[in-house]
Amino acid sequence: MQKVILGAYKAEEGEITFDNEVVKFNGTKDALAKGIVAVYQEFTLVPYITVAQNIFLNREYKNKFGLIDHKRMEKEAAELLKSLNCEYINVKSYVKNLSVAEQQMVEIAKALSFKPRIMVFDEPTATLSEREVDSLFAQIHRLKAEGIGIIYVSHRMQEFPLIGDRITILRDGVKISTVGINDCTNEELVNMMVGRDVSQVYVRSENKHTGIALRTENLCDYRDKVKNVNLEVRRGEIVGIAGLVGAGRTETAELLYGIQPIKSGKVYIKGDEVHPKSPIQATKLGIGLVSEDRKKQGLALDESIALNTVAVSLKKIFPRFFISNKKIKEIALDYKKQLRIATTSVNKACKYLSGGNQQKVVLAKWLSFDPDILIFDEPTRGIDVAAKMEIYGLMDKLAVQGKAIIMISSELPEVIGMSDRIYIMHEGKIVDEVKRGTEEFNSEAIGARMMLGAGGADDGES
Repeated sequence: MQKVILGAYKAEEGEITFDNEVVKFNGTKDALAKGIVAVYQEFTLVPYITVAQNIFLNREYKNKFGLIDHKRMEKEAAELLKSLNCEYINVKSYVKNLSVAEQQMVEIAKALSFKPRIMVFDEPTATLSEREVDSLFAQIHRLKAEGIGIIYVSHRMQEFPLIGDRITILRDGVKISTVGINDCTNEELVNMMVGRDVSQVYVRSENKHTGIALRTENLCDYRDKVKNVNLEVRRGEIVGIAGLVGAGRTETAELLYGIQPIKSGKVYIKGDEVHPKSPIQATKLGIGLVSEDRKKQGLALDESIALNTVAVSLKKIFPRFFISNKKIKEIALDYKKQLRIATTSVNKACKYLSGGNQQKVVLAKWLSFDPDILIFDEPTRGIDVAAKMEIYGLMDKLAVQGKAIIMISSELPEVIGMSDRIYIMHEGKIVDEVKRGTEEFNSEAIGARMMLGAGGADDGES
């Protein structure tokens, strides 16, 4: 829907009314001319130019000599970021050197630079820390007070009461209902979104945790993001890693998967010391990674669903290197059915799929390979409630099968709902471990430790 409003897609039926006038947008420039701008879930930044250059891309300021006025651009970019409490982002930095959360804030600053009348936010908080979310919501309230209309697209129901006035529920492209922000319970909202009664979002089966599949000793990286991390995961167990953005969660996953080199410490798989120096080596050791950035690290977007599905398991499926396109298609169709991937053909390029369906293709890729250890890094980022529940069900099924699972998520209810144990990270260190069924296994206690580190509360308890 939002892409029609923004002119990215042309409306085939119906009307768009703006300022009591029926309008037709033949492209995004038409919508932009009316003051309608967007902050997309998927970034539109150019990685090899600076923050300031990205914010004013194709709208560069010129000095009296006709040259680009970099100082003015940098000054205004800094002011925009300061208004979002993100003055720590250097406007002269190349975007490729920023974290995902920092890139998201640059996207928001870029949208604000257009001085919009209507802003469309598409899952803007998916990668933000609590501090950054608070800053964003404060900015949204300020924009509302100034008379700017806000369309806020999100699957995080807890956010709606903080910023919204009305909620419109869509399912499969059809409007289900529009309700006042206080006229609907969370359970009723989920039922409308999913289309069926939701008795329990996080479903976990009883299963045995047998034998340590993966263990680390004093794991450290060269970037000082991971500091003496000790963790272990048993077969059949889902272990969560909770922490604020920048706590070292993803960096730990990158060490285990060989994306970043290990400075010191040890990694053991089934009791044997291993040295994952690359993703290829990690995969051979039986480790799979569902990365937080599916477009950059999870998929070959220009390739088909079928080829992405077998990308890791080609050698396993065809050990003698005689590749059968018919067999590849059969495998892809099987996972399309299992995971309910919404597509007309498995020959379609992944770039044309929705975020939720792209994530399902990433999962199909790893299911096809069948690793013993799976790391899920923000597995439900930017996908709808129904797709989230399917992924939760899949994770539970894998645990029952005896897979060892590490789950990293910024959504605390998700980590608590799915995990058997949770390691809490703060500034690169594991500061606590909590187990399901204990008194500390709740959002208040875990959230406090995430923010304050060891002890969490002021009483100094460890």
